Amino acid sequence: MRILVIRYRYLGDTVLAIPFLRNLRAACPDATIDVLVEPRSGEVLAACPYLDELIAWHRRPPAPGARTPECRGYWPAIRFLRRRRYDKAYVLRRAVSSVLLPWLAGIPWRVGFAREGAQLLLTRAAPYRTTGHEVERFLDLLRADGLPVRDAHNENWTTPAAEATVAAAFPAGAGPQVFLCAVSTDPVKQWPTDRMAGLLRWLIDDRGATVHFCGAPADQSAHAAIIAAATPLSRPPVEWSHRLDLAATLALLRRMHLVVGIDTGQLHLAASFHVPVVGLYGPQDPVHWHPWDTRHVAVRAPQDETGRWRMDRLALSTVQAAVDQLLPR
Repeated sequence: MRILVIRYRYLGDTVLAIPFLRNLRAACPDATIDVLVEPRSGEVLAACPYLDELIAWHRRPPAPGARTPECRGYWPAIRFLRRRRYDKAYVLRRAVSSVLLPWLAGIPWRVGFAREGAQLLLTRAAPYRTTGHEVERFLDLLRADGLPVRDAHNENWTTPAAEATVAAAFPAGAGPQVFLCAVSTDPVKQWPTDRMAGLLRWLIDDRGATVHFCGAPADQSAHAAIIAAATPLSRPPVEWSHRLDLAATLALLRRMHLVVGIDTGQLHLAASFHVPVVGLYGPQDPVHWHPWDTRHVAVRAPQDETGRWRMDRLALSTVQAAVDQLLPR
């Protein structure tokens, strides 16, 4: 049997598919299991032993006359998948366009969520539960297809090369290692710079922590602004953004004693290594998106008079109290 799993988009969403893939492999040990991913976010599954191939799908169509991978753009992807002759597809996304992809590619057995009429294009459909975690939603697809779900534990892997890259530059010394997730592409998730700076100062000067930053190269300016607002500090934080790729970032997160930050994919990456997490949430409901299968504290911002979740009303003292629950003095 040839099986395609469709799970593209963000880093956090992609890593949450690992329990699904493990249970799928246990139920279909001899199948070929390929996963359709976005080029960068799919790298979090590069060392996953439960799949055969990652297919990087560049969703934007190619520029006229440009030489591009086969699986780029919607219709080229359909032709690419049709040639692969998959027997079954699991769609771990809610969008109807994602369900339409395997239908147009001629994959005969399709399993996905019953939302917005998508069930009309599916062989088996699972209700999209409004309560519970995203991992459980994914596992519902296996249940809808009559496959057993044996467990839902989290896990992840690093490579020797990534471990060596981090080990060569990892700072020596005692004290807890704390990773700070400070930047989101969504402005409503951001915590004010002055409060993030206050948290940084408190972690270093009061808790004796070594604080680490790592993100996309574009995040460095935001990190620099936080560090400048926190200065003077008894010891400088470690900025890794210009030194590590995604594989090495996984190796860095595995070494942490605690990860603190706003709702980003890095929280889910840390949780996949069972690192304790303090997550700061605004509009995203932590019931659906909290770190899976690890010790965590979800701190949700207050609402204003109109019902909007306001990160600028989340007090530093509230976050410090959450850190104290997971980081012993």
